[in-house]
Amino acid sequence: MIAEQLAHTLDPALWSRDILGFTPDPWQERVLRSTGRHLLLNCARQSGKSTTAALLALHQAHFRPGSLVLLVSPSLRQSGELFRKVAEMLDRLQVRPKKIEDNRLSVMLENHSRIVSLPGTEGTIRGFSRASLVVEDEAARVDDALYYAVRPMLAVSNGRLILMSTPWGRRGHFHKEWTEGEGWERTRIAALECPRISPAFLEQERASIGEWWYRQEYECEFVETEDSVFQYELVMGAIDPSVKPLFGIGGTI
Repeated sequence: MIAEQLAHTLDPALWSRDILGFTPDPWQERVLRSTGRHLLLNCARQSGKSTTAALLALHQAHFRPGSLVLLVSPSLRQSGELFRKVAEMLDRLQVRPKKIEDNRLSVMLENHSRIVSLPGTEGTIRGFSRASLVVEDEAARVDDALYYAVRPMLAVSNGRLILMSTPWGRRGHFHKEWTEGEGWERTRIAALECPRISPAFLEQERASIGEWWYRQEYECEFVETEDSVFQYELVMGAIDPSVKPLFGIGGTI
C-alpha cells in the first residue's frame, strides 16, 4: 500500500489510470510525467489539453500540501469550466480529502492546498503569491498584461507554469514564447494525432470553416490574420534591435 501510494505521488499518469480510471493518450502521459517547470501545450481543439491540465492541478493539490494552484483564462466563465473539470475529478477519488472551503470558483483541501479559478483581468490577480502551479488556458487569447502579472507569482515558490492553447494569429505572448521563448518544454498535438477525432470529421470541418480557421484550430499553426496589411516576416525583418526607440523604455521623451 505504501509503495503504491508513493508511486501515485510521483507519477500523475499512473495515478490517473489507477485511481480515476482515465487512460491518457501517449502525449498526455508524457506531459503528466514531465518534470519541466515551463510547459507550452499547442494543441488542437478537443484533443484533451484541458483534461491533462486538470489532472496536473488536482495531483499537485492532493499530494503536495499547502499548494496554491491558479487557473487563469481570458474570462471567468472559461476559468470556471476548467475548475469544474478539477472538481469532478476530485469527487471521483476513492478516498476524497475533506474540503475546508468549497465554492463555485475555488476549493481548499484539508491539507491546506487551494485551487482557485481567476478571471482574465490583470488587476484582479495581483493579491496572489507563492503559486505552486499556474495554468493559463486559451493562452493565445489572454492579455499580455495578465501573463506578465502572473509570472512573478512563481519567483519565490519556484512553481510551474503551463500555457495551453490553440493558436490565434502571430501575436501575443503565447506565439512569442512558442517561437522565441527559452526554457520551455513544447508539445504540439494536431487533431489527426487525437484518436477520438475522425479524419472524416476533419475533412468536413476543412470544407466548412475554411483553410485559415482549420489550420489554426486543428493543425495548430500560427497563421497570418486574414486582414493583415504586412506579413509577419516582413515586419520582423524591418526591426533593427540596435536602434533605440524614441519613446518608452530606453528612449527619450
